[in-house]
Amino acid sequence: MRAAALAAALALAGLAAPASAASVYVRAGRLLDVESGTASTGQCVLVEGERVARVEPCAVPPPGAETLDWSAYTVLPGLIDLHTHLADTGQSADVAAPLKTSPQLTALIGAHNAKVTLEAGFTTVRDVGTYRGLTDVALRDAIAQGLVPGPRMFVAGAYITSPGGGGELNGIVPNDQLPADMRLGVVHNAGEAREKAQYLFDHGADFIKMIATGAVLAIGTEPGQIELSDDEMRAVVDVAKAHGSYATAHAHGAAGIKAAIRSGVHSIEHASLIDDEGLAMAKKAGVWLVMDIYDGDWIDEQGTREGWPQEYLRKNRETTQQQRDGFAKAVKRGVKLGFGTDAGVYPHGLNARQFAYMVRYGMTPAQAIRAATIDAAALIGHEKELGSIAPGKFADMIAVEGDPLSDVRVLEQVVHVMKAGAVAK
Repeated sequence: MRAAALAAALALAGLAAPASAASVYVRAGRLLDVESGTASTGQCVLVEGERVARVEPCAVPPPGAETLDWSAYTVLPGLIDLHTHLADTGQSADVAAPLKTSPQLTALIGAHNAKVTLEAGFTTVRDVGTYRGLTDVALRDAIAQGLVPGPRMFVAGAYITSPGGGGELNGIVPNDQLPADMRLGVVHNAGEAREKAQYLFDHGADFIKMIATGAVLAIGTEPGQIELSDDEMRAVVDVAKAHGSYATAHAHGAAGIKAAIRSGVHSIEHASLIDDEGLAMAKKAGVWLVMDIYDGDWIDEQGTREGWPQEYLRKNRETTQQQRDGFAKAVKRGVKLGFGTDAGVYPHGLNARQFAYMVRYGMTPAQAIRAATIDAAALIGHEKELGSIAPGKFADMIAVEGDPLSDVRVLEQVVHVMKAGAVAK
């Protein structure tokens, strides 16, 4: 089996349901249909093993089935965050923290982050890069094998980035003195871009993440500056397509966003400075935007309090409101939008705070929830198995108090979590 195929199989495997609970009958107070944006009462979900068998009006549970009484709650699909960094140290005032932290400790930190994320109701994540290359692959596989609790992961392996670019750990030591595992995706030309993308697929990546422009949280780079050439990006996209996968591009600047779209990327991360032409291009090409419109406030408030580099704080202030304005325009124009938060910039487990921002900037609560369920599943190409509560799909469900269609902030306090038929909280 090819490495990419094995990676996908492991990512989808998830945690097996306990042997003592092969059948589970879940009584929902209100069951949310994310595709229609409506909720109904008196519904029960029969889970057989890892998957949903039936959704039906509540009746007598099948013989031998365990009953879960979630009748006091709204039940909806497990949430999906399309932009996380589980297998990393997290953002702080110490720019050198990723270098000071060993690969072994980084993996353990990732295991902690994974558990917190799952318990927050996020049963699937797309992890879009780590400074310690392939740590995310190891974490994904450990979760899939049931060694540690965590969400189902789809991972990038490392960043494809230019030397000294937004995917490098700049400003500590000369970059050529950084450990090899921190520079797995550094490229100088299209040939190297092709080779590095192939290397990442060979070593378990599910998709490829390119750093097309400078970054807010990287020393010596500017968000509006293009860092990968058109030829380099096209080379990566070609390799990804050959593996039946895709490439996504970190791109803040308007010119970089449009270059990435022309190169054939599947999604754009951040899209902070997107202009009207870029929005039109994204809509025409069917390119997804994954815009992390919550964490600008965290960076400004916490970063200022903790003494993060002034360069970070300046770039964040220059991009935050423009990103939110661009998000509002994208909603109005019907551009595809997926839920992604850049978890790791802020502490893992707070992912659901972004829902309120998405509503504030133009989405209905139902649209915001779709972005983190069925639409997110479509972006990663697994809408037939994830993203809604329906027969044949993985039994990923969460329970919350209140009505998220009226107050989306209730998603910030998840009471119960089920992943692939196993109760995690």
